Amino acid sequence: MKHDLALMMALPNESKGLFEQEHINVHYSGIGKVNAAFKAFDVIQKTGCKTLLNLGTAGSSRFNAHELVEVSRFVQRDMDVSPLGFAVGVTPMDHDYPSGIDLEPYFKHLPQGICGTGDSFETGIPKVDCNLVDMEGYAIAKVCKKLGVRLVSVKYITDGANDTAHLDWEANLLLGAQKLLVLYKSL
Repeated sequence: MKHDLALMMALPNESKGLFEQEHINVHYSGIGKVNAAFKAFDVIQKTGCKTLLNLGTAGSSRFNAHELVEVSRFVQRDMDVSPLGFAVGVTPMDHDYPSGIDLEPYFKHLPQGICGTGDSFETGIPKVDCNLVDMEGYAIAKVCKKLGVRLVSVKYITDGANDTAHLDWEANLLLGAQKLLVLYKSL
């Protein structure tokens, strides 16, 4: 898989330099859906990859901290056009992916989760059906689907998506980077 694969993460904080020490090329998108969509498109165009591997961090009130979870579906937790009669999470007039994007599982040994993506650091219960939250995944998934590139996404759970999430996220980044590196090396 590695020969036609590109690796993408949101921030250098998520790799803690460990991937670079192993001479692994990481493409960093920056925070949020717009940055992620632009970077995913750019990486796919420049590398010609057949698979984009997205490794990163997420919060979850369902999965345990320090657990690796493979994303089986991405939804938008901040898409809210409910005043026009649409359910929260549904993108109006998007006939291909109105409410979510399903991914084909790759890592059979990892638990599977539904990730709600939004341009906010979630510290409460999302309004959409999801059991982990991030800030980039849905955008990456949509670009990959539109360009016919497989997306595999694994998240390290850093926090409980609660009122201490910002502190837990920072404190757990190094352990997350170590676990994600071990997973990457297993490919």
